[in-house]
Amino acid sequence: MTELWVERTGTRRYTGRSSRGAQVLVGSESVAGVFTPGELLKIALAACSGMSSDLPLARRLGENYDVTIRVSGAADRENEVYPQLSETFELDLSELDRAAQDRLITTVQRAIDRVCTVGRTLQAGTTVDLSFQIDG
Repeated sequence: MTELWVERTGTRRYTGRSSRGAQVLVGSESVAGVFTPGELLKIALAACSGMSSDLPLARRLGENYDVTIRVSGAADRENEVYPQLSETFELDLSELDRAAQDRLITTVQRAIDRVCTVGRTLQAGTTVDLSFQIDG
């Protein structure tokens, strides 16, 4: 299993790392060149939906299809939650007739509902265990 961690690099600045060598810069909205944790949550959702839909879309549109998945949702700062997130797939289905478009969209929605772990976790909620390892 891939290990994940963040290291503090400055005031409200962190670098997220994986044991596979990946890294992402994380910080507050006022810091240039970083993602906020909430932005990463939204990106994770969009990427998961994209990856979950990749096979049915590639089967129908070809391996080199283009898609952009936009994700948005404002935070409720009073309760510190995102009450709603919205995803929009932008892709060219003009070569398909309306019935084929509808069938493909239904297939993609089912694939996302079935295998997008991030979306399923957000919809179901999850338990987070917090602990501290203190030296000294």
